[in-house]
Amino acid sequence: MTVQDFDPADRFVAGTVGPAGQRAFYLQASAGPLVVTVGVEKQQVSILADRVNDVLDQLAPVAAVEPGEPGGAAEDTEPLQTPFDEDWHVQTLSLAWDEEAQKVVIECHDHDPDEVDEEADDEVGPLGRNSIRVALTPAEARAFARRSNALVAAGRPPCPFCGSPLDPTGHICPRANGYKR
Repeated sequence: MTVQDFDPADRFVAGTVGPAGQRAFYLQASAGPLVVTVGVEKQQVSILADRVNDVLDQLAPVAAVEPGEPGGAAEDTEPLQTPFDEDWHVQTLSLAWDEEAQKVVIECHDHDPDEVDEEADDEVGPLGRNSIRVALTPAEARAFARRSNALVAAGRPPCPFCGSPLDPTGHICPRANGYKR
């Protein structure tokens, strides 16, 4: 089992590769020469950003300054560090507030602790074979959440009738009796 700890992290961002509708989502953490890139689902990125904002609003509203404001973290608009291969795919995310350090702690695991793989040859710890732990100051966490929300919103616009994503060529809309919109 490998646990990589990024405390402090030089950079922790969500990013995508591919055109809208076919994007692959990633979380990338780096500290010095170490860079770990893990695959995630769009919904995981969205929910994580929302929960990070919730934690900051409740526990550190003063310290969680918006990016670009005095005391805030710099807004990171750079792409993912390349070249990269997906190190593993995230199955479970956890979020915590470290009261002593006054930091948000995000953990990503490649294994759901409730699932047991009896046939796996290598040892699986309670949190999976691979895990990363990233500790962020409130300002860094707010910048991560803001970038993540913008990334998720940059996808395909929703259909005004059914809410499904619209392709550039339209889609067959169930609310319009199967007609293309």
